[in-house]
Amino acid sequence: MKDALKIRLLQGDPIIHDVKNVNLTERFRGLPEIKNDECKINCNICIDSCPTNAIKLNPLQIDLGLCTFCGLCEKVCPNNIIHFTNNYHISVEQREKLIISKEVKFIKPEIASEKIRKYFGKSLKLRQISAGGCNGCELELNALSNVNFDLGRYGIEFVASPRHADGIVITGPITKNMSLATEICYEAIPNPKIIILFGTCAISGGIFQESSDIERKFLEENKIDLYIPGCPPHPLTFINGILDWLNK
Repeated sequence: MKDALKIRLLQGDPIIHDVKNVNLTERFRGLPEIKNDECKINCNICIDSCPTNAIKLNPLQIDLGLCTFCGLCEKVCPNNIIHFTNNYHISVEQREKLIISKEVKFIKPEIASEKIRKYFGKSLKLRQISAGGCNGCELELNALSNVNFDLGRYGIEFVASPRHADGIVITGPITKNMSLATEICYEAIPNPKIIILFGTCAISGGIFQESSDIERKFLEENKIDLYIPGCPPHPLTFINGILDWLNK
């Protein structure tokens, strides 16, 4: 017991008290920043380096719904026009808001409707669906329950049964063998209910977008309430996305 208390004292306070203002290491790749400098004529190096075709030119744009945050475009750009900041506030409620250009300096979800905030503002239970992912996003979601992030203090928790849930959090590109399971899980949740896409694979298919083994019909037929990009997203991105959306 004494040794345990010593270790606890040496560790200090592990809780992140202010989740909205955390100075993450510079190695963390968050919201990209595009400088106002002009690209070299006929330069396509950034496009050629991108594994998911997330970059477009004229004007230069980065689609965070496709981006794997690998940082290759930043490394190969001869003019250093692309720079990934450590800003983890990158959740949005509309897919098109994930398109980053020179004019976009920050992104944030619009506050949810009064009805949604009335239902879920104080208590939100979520069922996570691993729909063919690599387990990277799943690990970050698991971290939300540890002492550092402590998602439960905001009244937000993950539950085992969809019958106890208010919505689903989808990770992975949704493979064919998980397509029906995703639909069944969603249908089992009582109304009103929400859908959150967590990670690049869930939002666009990511590096698997051209695969014949994914089936994304479910996303075409249902309204998505929150997009949380990343590969994988940081736990703080998830927390702030939910809190900003619910205006908490």
